[in-house]
Amino acid sequence: SKVKALVDDLKSRGNRFPVGGTGAAVSNVVHTQGWIHCHTPATDASGVVKAVMDALFDHFTNMDLPAKCKVALACCLNMCGAVHCSDIAILGVHRKPPMVDHEAITGVCELPLAVAACPLGAIKPATAKIASGEEIKTVKVNAERCMF
Repeated sequence: SKVKALVDDLKSRGNRFPVGGTGAAVSNVVHTQGWIHCHTPATDASGVVKAVMDALFDHFTNMDLPAKCKVALACCLNMCGAVHCSDIAILGVHRKPPMVDHEAITGVCELPLAVAACPLGAIKPATAKIASGEEIKTVKVNAERCMF
C-alpha cells in the first residue's frame, strides 16, 4: 500500500518522475560514457539514448511487452556498454579516419595523448600553418595505416 501511494504520487507529477522499467517493459538504457570520458568513441551516447528512450517511453511505463527488453549502447567496437548481453544493441562504428581541425586541436585534446591513443601509429605529431599564418603543433593522420 505504501508503494502504491508513492507510485500514484509520482504519476500525478506528469512525466517528471516516470515509473517503469520493471517486469515486461523496456528497462533503462545501459550505455558507455562517449566523448566525455573516453578517447575512442565513434559516437556520443547522450543524444542517441535520449532519442531511443523518447521513442520507447510508452513501453518503459507500461508492462505491455512479452518479456523484459534490455537496450544497450556502446560508443565503439570495444563494447563497454554491455551490448553483447542486451536484447537491442546500438553500436557506434568508426567508418572514416579522423579529420583534424588544426586551429582547434590544441584546445580540445592533449597532443601526446592523441598520438598514444592510436594502436596502429596512424596519428603522428606534425606542424601546420593556420589562417593567421602562425605555425602550430598539431597531428596528422596516415589514412592507409588507420584501422577505420
